[in-house]
Amino acid sequence: MPAPSIYDVAIVGGGASGLAAAISAARCGATACVIERDVEAGLALLATGNGRCNISNASLDARHYRHPESARSLFGSQPEQDIADFFDSVGLFLAQEDEGRLYPVTRRAESVRDALLSSCKRLGVDILSCTTLAHATQKGREGTWDLTLNAPESPLSFKRGRDFKSHIRNARKALVEARCAERLLRARSVVLAVGGRSHDTCKALDIPHIEEEPVLCPIACKLDIPLAHASKKECALERLDGLRVEAMLTLKRNGAAIAYEQGEVLFRPYGISGIAAFNLSRRMKAGDVIELDLFPDVNASGLESLLRHREHAIGPFSPDGRWFDGMLVRPIGQLLTLIVARSGDPLAAAATLLHHLPLRVDGAAEPGQAHVHRGGIPLPFVDISTLALTGTDEEPIPAKGLFACGEALDMDADCGGYNLAWAWLTGIRAGSCAALCSRKDPHAGDN
Repeated sequence: MPAPSIYDVAIVGGGASGLAAAISAARCGATACVIERDVEAGLALLATGNGRCNISNASLDARHYRHPESARSLFGSQPEQDIADFFDSVGLFLAQEDEGRLYPVTRRAESVRDALLSSCKRLGVDILSCTTLAHATQKGREGTWDLTLNAPESPLSFKRGRDFKSHIRNARKALVEARCAERLLRARSVVLAVGGRSHDTCKALDIPHIEEEPVLCPIACKLDIPLAHASKKECALERLDGLRVEAMLTLKRNGAAIAYEQGEVLFRPYGISGIAAFNLSRRMKAGDVIELDLFPDVNASGLESLLRHREHAIGPFSPDGRWFDGMLVRPIGQLLTLIVARSGDPLAAAATLLHHLPLRVDGAAEPGQAHVHRGGIPLPFVDISTLALTGTDEEPIPAKGLFACGEALDMDADCGGYNLAWAWLTGIRAGSCAALCSRKDPHAGDN
């Protein structure tokens, strides 16, 4: 095994929080490296915000987070300005859109990645791609970390590809086929920025871990009401596949409303998708009911009056599926007709359902598309002021110089830039505190 390198700070994971941690550590005067298992760092950023990267929000209200008190404690008084200053320092221009969402001015996620990687290069941060952490031990209570890494024995050889996507695809294929060897790297502090799949890393380091589950993902559900002339209500949403509508969603549990979301809803054969559904996915449980309100700005009596007026204008309700044309897109009008056709008063039934169309929740759908994962390192085991892993009085973590940030921590938030804001702010904090920790005793454990 070749002689080890030594860094002040080693960051495990080259995503949003890991790159922020590396930049922050290097600016504090620390030598830093990023250990990234993928063929390049920052690739996950390219898929955020539908390729536009919703960097943050102009108002980082802690109530959007799963653990608001911890978020409030870490954020301090001006988290929005701290993020703006950070991206100004790496040369990225920002623009604000609806609901306070912040994007790169180019509206392209690669601009964010390029700015972060360029900053790392200017600061001398080493990015060790195609590299995984296999084992970690600390030499002495205050000593350095010995990190055993697995990486290809030689540079990857592959066809470049016609575009960036094919280039990455070919590189990943070459990585799978590459012959790997172990190497040893030493660091005085370690930052865990491994994202939402931290189980193996936590197990290797003997760190408490909460099993991860996908959130901010589509919801599997089915129409919770029978259809006239239809035998399988589970298939009813197939009639609406691909349809997008604006609606108010109410999440109910045991008949009580527990959450509301308003926005665009995308119907899929298995259920619903879209930002409003993603946000509800953080709060739902199997068996809950989601009620869709397609006319949230019109009260119940007003909506029925509109339908009665429509009857006078175009004639009595007809079960041919076209009576709602001009008021509802035809697939929804046809579905509504199937539901109310056998009702004694179809218009009264329709008025109710247009405010309370019920969907019974089965659970998360397409977990591979989840924006974030809930779980990871429990916050009670973390000093929120430094993001050092300290443990609790009952279960202390004896290792020193160990920090965590981003999705590796048990924190998730609504859509709208809140999750990436957590990644940036925790990465900045963990990187700077890890750099400070590495300088307290720069020769500890070197021998």
